[in-house]
Amino acid sequence: MSDSVYRVTQLIGTSTESWEKAAQNAIQTAASSVRDLRIAELEKSDLVIENGQITHYRVRLSLSFKYESES
Repeated sequence: MSDSVYRVTQLIGTSTESWEKAAQNAIQTAASSVRDLRIAELEKSDLVIENGQITHYRVRLSLSFKYESES
């Protein structure tokens, strides 16, 4: 196994359907511009409530990706 370096960044995903869809939205968006995504860790989840109804699901993820080596 070669030595590696990873970066961890936080993302917030939202959905009107579910927490799972909110996480999926965040990861799909990140994957469109960042390569070699590795691990997503759920940090926090919450809801937006309006007039007694859930309107949005939100998740905060810590997402890691690997830096590319120059070898």
